[in-house]
Amino acid sequence: MKKIFFAICLASSVLTTSCDMDKSPVGALDDATAIQSLNDVSRFRNGLYESLRSLTNGGYIYKTDLQADQFQAIMTNGNRNGVIHAGIFTSADRDIESYWSSCYSVITSANYLLSSIEKMRVGNVLGGEDLLALNRYEGEAKFVRAYTYYCLVDRFCSIYTKENANSIGKGIPIVKVYYPTGDTSQYPSRSTQDEIYGFINQDLEDAYSTFKAYEEKHKENLVPDAAYLSSFAVLALQARIALGKGNNSLALKKAEEVIAANIYHLAEFTDFERMWKEDKSSEAILRPFMSSQELSESIGGAYLSTELNNADYIPSHETLSLYNDEDIRKKVYFTKWRLEVEGAKIETFVFNKYPGNEALKVGSKPNFQNMTKPFRIAEMYLVAAEAACQLEPAKANKYLNELRVKRIKGYQKVSYSGQELVDEVRKERQKELLGEGFRLSDIRRWGIGFQRGVKHPENPSIESILAVNGKGLKYEIGDYRLVWPIPSAEMQTNPHLEGQQNPGY
Repeated sequence: MKKIFFAICLASSVLTTSCDMDKSPVGALDDATAIQSLNDVSRFRNGLYESLRSLTNGGYIYKTDLQADQFQAIMTNGNRNGVIHAGIFTSADRDIESYWSSCYSVITSANYLLSSIEKMRVGNVLGGEDLLALNRYEGEAKFVRAYTYYCLVDRFCSIYTKENANSIGKGIPIVKVYYPTGDTSQYPSRSTQDEIYGFINQDLEDAYSTFKAYEEKHKENLVPDAAYLSSFAVLALQARIALGKGNNSLALKKAEEVIAANIYHLAEFTDFERMWKEDKSSEAILRPFMSSQELSESIGGAYLSTELNNADYIPSHETLSLYNDEDIRKKVYFTKWRLEVEGAKIETFVFNKYPGNEALKVGSKPNFQNMTKPFRIAEMYLVAAEAACQLEPAKANKYLNELRVKRIKGYQKVSYSGQELVDEVRKERQKELLGEGFRLSDIRRWGIGFQRGVKHPENPSIESILAVNGKGLKYEIGDYRLVWPIPSAEMQTNPHLEGQQNPGY
């Protein structure tokens, strides 16, 4: 558990150490003096937004999609992300270890900010706008902490059930306060799932209250493409979590609150491509700030070559077949390229949902940098539709049809029932959220397996350039790899994790 306490990400402050551990360099900041004023809190909070931007971009998003069934590796991909794509990762995998430690670094930073805010309240008389701002910053820190814990739960915990909800070792270690220590006896064991979900929910409820109080006077974040968190971002995350836990009534309630606010709207056909190329839309509930001077890891770069003549991963034929020619997503998500592979030129569709925003370009070659959109109103329609399938089928049809009308030209509304309704909602979720990091979680939640198709009848020559590793890979229902392993480094460092490794590793 050493990484939890020692890996601290202070993006907006610089903490330094000296050879003399009893003295600090003149003018240096340490964790006791880094935050002294409201302005310090504001600057440190900017670092948490940088962390949130990272957590909703790059490998945090694409790795689970490459692990699943919608994309296939090309033989010239240099084995980039090949281990997870081939399903041969272990608890010693460096990418998985990095994911774990990075998340706990963000949690440590959030805990540090929250402890500093708590200290500031003692002996300081803040009122009016200053107090409103301080409360808001506290809410933002709690949201970031809750979101980060959710990311860990989503990767490292089995699906939530009433049977295992209170079983020790089924959750993740909860670090509630900033308390760096090398004393391994102080490291926490894995929680129960009810404990970690309860902790996440309390943080989100606190964040919601502070945001609502702020929004009574300040409305600037109650718009699409907001760079800062709002009460609707909280509702969106709560809806996502509730759906994942199988609490369909709560998921429906939270999703409908966002939809009914009438602030965020499904994009019109003429605006859908703009949402992905220019990062401007009516759909994004949150869109963390990026500029050509402040970039993050890209998602599109995991799929496409900057030379525009090759790709690491391409969509499977089964994925392409989900979309008909009248579906605006087929035009926007996929582009035909001629790939140059071992002297041959093979025409195929590539995944181009993240083509790169020209405003974020820093050189002559594309960098596939796009602003992240971690919460979109389209997801809320899909959450509401899935949650309502058993509760209120009429509502499920309503939200499914309203989304399809905005995506498929000439679409005529259809009413489904029973398993057919469930299947159509799932299909629509797969089509809409392709490449946004949801597929592995959906497979686990739905209790299904998969097998990657290897045929490309649209151009059989594509079959000759598919990488051998991961080709035709099959996950049975409940495959242990749908849940990532606790990193072996953590298992070895923290004595309280003994016997708490996920099954199969």
